[in-house]
Amino acid sequence: MVRIFVNGFGTIGKRVASAIMKQEDMELVGVAKKTPDHKAYVANRQGIPLYVLDNEHIELFEEHGIKVAGVLRDVVDNIDVFIDTSPKGIGERNKLFYEAHKKIAIFQGGEKPEVAEVSFTAQANYRDAIGKRYIRVVSCNTTAIARILVELGKIAPIRRVRVVLVRRAADPWESKKGPINAIVPSLKIPSHHADDVKTVLGEIDIMTTAVVVPTTIMHMHILNVEFADNVDKSLLIDKLIEAPRIIVIPSKKLKLDSTASIIELARDMGRERNDIYEVMVFDESIKLHGRELWMMYAVHQEAIVVPENIDAVRAAYKLCDDPETSIKKTDRSLGILSRL
Repeated sequence: MVRIFVNGFGTIGKRVASAIMKQEDMELVGVAKKTPDHKAYVANRQGIPLYVLDNEHIELFEEHGIKVAGVLRDVVDNIDVFIDTSPKGIGERNKLFYEAHKKIAIFQGGEKPEVAEVSFTAQANYRDAIGKRYIRVVSCNTTAIARILVELGKIAPIRRVRVVLVRRAADPWESKKGPINAIVPSLKIPSHHADDVKTVLGEIDIMTTAVVVPTTIMHMHILNVEFADNVDKSLLIDKLIEAPRIIVIPSKKLKLDSTASIIELARDMGRERNDIYEVMVFDESIKLHGRELWMMYAVHQEAIVVPENIDAVRAAYKLCDDPETSIKKTDRSLGILSRL
């Protein structure tokens, strides 16, 4: 049983903590927070041990009626793996603490690749992460692109990739971020996503562009792939349907034709926090023109990297040396689907 501590309890951290509690081979030691807010209150309600940085923070939290289990340094000896879900850039600073205490650490995609020994997506490079002390789970967008390209590459060699990312402006709870009545282009071409994909898949011909739009619930990707050989559309769709953590949506059959209807599906299915861990591919968008593929898929930015964090722990701590076994175990625990 590997003992895990989640350093940060925000959008990703709270979801990762919940996922850990569903694993048979993992134990959640606790979570850390700096601010006594509603998320800390929820941690108390869920019975999750809550730790802070120092004694002054204990007083601050208790003044707000939030119970604190202790100070992080007092529990560090009981921890095997840290999952760092702190805000962008903080993980790099936290690494000094993990190194000093000789602890394994999993970082998120907001950190620079150099923070870790390997950038990680389970379907793409699980074996590369086995036994590594520092692993970086890449961002939501990079995770989605890597998952899709890994499966497409099994069908035929890929010559080039072009992706337009239509990005949500902010997470649903963030009331002070994002454009209200604008589409904001990223004028850096390629956007940073292209280089990030290469940290997982190696040198491939990929270009990415991005725009931010006034929505909060999901991203949308418009993907164009050129294969080296002709590809049968039926075979391509079958491969995507068979792939883990990818769902080919029967758009017309189920009247799922937008990110809003996908989120509503998650609600109606009783998904915790309406989370969608899968890449949601619109079947009607899949078009082949010669060796060129066009398709569109939706990405739930709040949830897609959660299963990757679980698999990263198994790889780092050598709980499982087979990616398929770990992926299946994680997916079963979280109710992740491969088809509708």
